[in-house]
Amino acid sequence: MKNQKDFIIESHVQTQEHLRVALVTETYPPEINGVAMTIGRMVNGLMHRGHSVQLIRPKQDWNDHPQMSRQFEEVLASGIAIPQYSGLKFGLPAKTKLVHLWKHNRPDIVHVVTEGPLGWSAVSAARKLKIPVTSSFHTNFHNYTKHYKLGFLKNTITGYLRKLHNNTLATLVPTHALAKELKRKKFKNLVIVSRGVDTQLFNPSKRDLSLRKKWGLAEDALAVIYVGRLAAEKNIDLVLRAYQAIHEKVPNSKLIIVGDGPLRDHIKDQCKSAYFAGMRSGEDLAAHYASADLFLFPSKTETFGNVTTEALASGLCVVAYDYAAAADIIKNNLNGVTVKLDNESAFIAEATELAMNPKKLAEVRANAFESIANLDWDKIHESFETILRDVITSTLMLSKKDIPITKFIHDETSL
Repeated sequence: MKNQKDFIIESHVQTQEHLRVALVTETYPPEINGVAMTIGRMVNGLMHRGHSVQLIRPKQDWNDHPQMSRQFEEVLASGIAIPQYSGLKFGLPAKTKLVHLWKHNRPDIVHVVTEGPLGWSAVSAARKLKIPVTSSFHTNFHNYTKHYKLGFLKNTITGYLRKLHNNTLATLVPTHALAKELKRKKFKNLVIVSRGVDTQLFNPSKRDLSLRKKWGLAEDALAVIYVGRLAAEKNIDLVLRAYQAIHEKVPNSKLIIVGDGPLRDHIKDQCKSAYFAGMRSGEDLAAHYASADLFLFPSKTETFGNVTTEALASGLCVVAYDYAAAADIIKNNLNGVTVKLDNESAFIAEATELAMNPKKLAEVRANAFESIANLDWDKIHESFETILRDVITSTLMLSKKDIPITKFIHDETSL
């Protein structure tokens, strides 16, 4: 009978060209959020490069059925709705199920996307079976606590996230700033992999004058837009205050809000003149971006902020805080404007100045698209694949030397 070490080596040799990757996530399309979009792209990218994917996620609704193809297998887990996040679930613990699944159908590597109970179970199961396991840091849950009056839990949540990620062989983060922040908090094995943007979909050519008329805007009027979840952690009140300042100086401006969430009714009460477009996706979302002029994004809880790159690709002038994707991509007053984190008065002032200066606004918008042309998804997929292969190779080398896999992990605390 083969021992565990032989099994690992044989599995890798058999799949050296095409990997079997198990992806574990608590959100996936058709759910609409940045993480779901990114994971959808990762799955498609892996399959396009010839790899097979086993996707493990919570069942989204009673009518949800697993999809199967030659390169793709879905495994549905049990889940519970996330409070105040309508339509989203976190997966329940499933270590026993995953151990059984991977014992009989072993992947070359497990990649954990989200950090709920299902993700924790996946890390634990992979380590039990000595399968290489990596993770992604997608959501600043520890920074959400103050927005929901749960600040006393911040350190506990940070500790939980640190323990989970430090028990994987690599944690993918999308920006240099986030990597520095997590390193200060003693997260280990951090690897920077940015996120791409579909410039064929999000493009200035998608501008639609008939859509602007639907919003009640003349051709030369100013469309100020926000795209994202309508929730406390997104700092929506600053969008409303900035727009109020803009509207006082530019009366023919209008605020367009794309998205939904628990603060929708509150925002409607605060800004009755705003146009609420609701949730949008695909070509429809692309048209909403490109048909606007100025994008306000004051969120302080992003790990990346996919809407930043989507807005830039659509030819918008972005005003954002100097962190997450904006810090890495925006060159101040060239392709957008950033202000120091938490400086709300500067945020409002910069947004108002741009609104009052059509020439400068046009110059910044003209540079926006070209500034993200290098964020091609294929390059991101190549980086992701390279990391997975490197981790598998490192694990294989340790196995050949009879060194326990846990020696590759700096924090050997057992899950």
